[in-house]
Amino acid sequence: MPSEPTVTLDNCDREPIHTPGAIQSHGVLLAFDATGVLRQASANAAALLAPCTLPALGAALESGHFGSDEALQALLAESLATLAQPDALMPLAQELRVGEQLFDVVPHRSAEGLLIVEFELQPMSAGQLTSFSLMAHRAMDKLKRLNSIDGLLAATVTEVRQLTGFDRVMGYRFRHDDSGDVVAEARTEALEPFLGRRYPASDIPAQARRLYVVNTLRLIADVTTTPVPVQALSPDLLDMSGAILRAVSPIHIEYLRNMGVAASMSISIVVDGRLWGLLACHHYTPRRVPYALRMACDVIGQLLASRVQSLLAGQRADELRTASVLSTRIAEQVLQADDTLSALAAEAPALCQLLHAGAVVIGESGKLRAHGVDGAAAEALLRWLSDRSTTASLQAARGDVLHGHDAAQMPAALRARLAPLCGVLALRFDAAADGWVVLLRPEQIETIHWGGKPIKEYTPGPLGPRLTPRGSFELWKETVRGQAVPWTLLELDLATQLLDGLVRAHAAKLAESIRLRTELLAMLGHDLRDPLQSITMAAHVLQRSPSGDGRGGELGTRIRNSSGRMQRLITQVLDLSRVKSGSGLQLDRRPTDLVALARDLIAEMRLAHPARIVDFDAPPLLMADVDADRLAQVISNLLSNARHHGDQAQPIAVRLYNDSDALRLRVANAAQPIDPAFVPMLFDPFKRAANRERNRSGLGLGLYLAQQMTQGHGGTLAYAYEDGLVVFTVVLPKPKG
Repeated sequence: MPSEPTVTLDNCDREPIHTPGAIQSHGVLLAFDATGVLRQASANAAALLAPCTLPALGAALESGHFGSDEALQALLAESLATLAQPDALMPLAQELRVGEQLFDVVPHRSAEGLLIVEFELQPMSAGQLTSFSLMAHRAMDKLKRLNSIDGLLAATVTEVRQLTGFDRVMGYRFRHDDSGDVVAEARTEALEPFLGRRYPASDIPAQARRLYVVNTLRLIADVTTTPVPVQALSPDLLDMSGAILRAVSPIHIEYLRNMGVAASMSISIVVDGRLWGLLACHHYTPRRVPYALRMACDVIGQLLASRVQSLLAGQRADELRTASVLSTRIAEQVLQADDTLSALAAEAPALCQLLHAGAVVIGESGKLRAHGVDGAAAEALLRWLSDRSTTASLQAARGDVLHGHDAAQMPAALRARLAPLCGVLALRFDAAADGWVVLLRPEQIETIHWGGKPIKEYTPGPLGPRLTPRGSFELWKETVRGQAVPWTLLELDLATQLLDGLVRAHAAKLAESIRLRTELLAMLGHDLRDPLQSITMAAHVLQRSPSGDGRGGELGTRIRNSSGRMQRLITQVLDLSRVKSGSGLQLDRRPTDLVALARDLIAEMRLAHPARIVDFDAPPLLMADVDADRLAQVISNLLSNARHHGDQAQPIAVRLYNDSDALRLRVANAAQPIDPAFVPMLFDPFKRAANRERNRSGLGLGLYLAQQMTQGHGGTLAYAYEDGLVVFTVVLPKPKG
């Protein structure tokens, strides 16, 4: 005996409700192929259409069938002709007398390319339908004049109930998770109100949701009748997605019976191709609504959907305009302000209002501004966002726009610091400087009034082991915590628009800043060289001139040392200017003995700082094709860094050697490792960090220029920490030949 299948929600989602193999009992279904051969027919066709004769299954339609009724024969002939033209419209439904009864005859094309003709018994007289058509016209005229979504839904449920006579008509609006709220209701006084209740997404399985979009009006006239099977020439079931008489899923029948509903009708509200809402009509005894009246209700539903879509589009346009104005204003302020953070902080209230947030955090290059949240929590938030490996729980609307609304998406410590804020919309405008604008929403403690417990029971149903519909629809309350209102698609679009404008403005400001700084550095470097040379010469004179108190030589030495330091800084500034302007560092490559070059520089350092010990390990000779002056700058910088930042009591170790694939220079000094957070910026210009406390007069250009010069030689400069030593290694290519 095969094992029973596992019972999951997928059982319901896989039910083939579009091919039930049966129809409701108040009509007949016939299906013809393009040659007029009857391929399928409901088992009640002969009885309901008597005394007319019908073609047998597998037989072609002939002129004597259906009592030779000319109107019906013409409708069938036109429909078959249209079947051969997939782009042509099927004839409209017609009211026809077939045999002794009045039917609404509805032709349409099936997914398999068959002509489906449905004969639905008409329960009302023409006079009654005329009265209803006037009511429908008045209802549509009323809807055209309403300008709010809530007002439209409230008016529509009232008008549809007056037209159809259902005991209850509800207007659903679906949420982001496809659960639905009853936002409008018209009912008889005796019924319990369902207004304000929510129903879970599982009440409408995925395939049913698809059919609601394809077939926007659906009538279930009597849940107690037995479906009529459709007989066919082949075992393949007919796709009845567009059929008005399609039989109802046994699961849905049980669902309605559990609610005490005997008849129902649904009208889909489709907005932008998606099931936005639903008008659900319930009656507690069987109820047949004529086809013509249902089509009037369908038109009302389409008018409602059109008005909803128009109002939503208007709201979207208004918010997009607001976002555009704000984006332009932020861009202008970013370009004009001294720093980006100040410009963005000034717009924090406007950002909160546009995106319905409660707080804003703005951060860049380790600095931050917070609006509506304390600084410590804001700092922890930015640290979390900067580590992409810990933010995988957030969704990406685009690469640099992350969002989430559940507190569980955050680490526990951060969650506690931010509480009650838990909704996150993060915009990264500068990856290099870790620039973020983060909007936060507070937790929305919500008591949901469910229409019955929103969890279906996994118990055997009438068709065996499968999901059984909920048996209770009593009010069931649930309190939801730790979640904010989710960010809507419109809000994510607005955030993306704001980010695009901010990125452009920030990039433009950064480019202008770099240009001005480069020009300023070049100007300063050029204009300061002449007076500095004069100061140096005067220092030499003062150092050699006699002085009664002996201080002339000391003052001269101090001036010369200071002017020398200034000269080195100016040289660095000029080199930086060349690199940033794109002209690059000019190299005069010549065969050079690296051992002699390094030995001379070490000797100069020992002379200037006799207390520092330098251990030098090198072969007798090591030739390279380099610019000696530029490489001397690299070695001098590494020696200077080792002297400034290393343990003064420990020697500096310099090793120069010929490796198997390259020439290597290794400078090591005993020290604490460089802060890991600072390592990625180690070779950036103008950096500021705690490990520069002993060299406050520097510009932070040394390592940057040393790296640029090394790369100009086709080599690399790298940092490592090994056995208590800070190690910088220069790797140069071997000379050719």
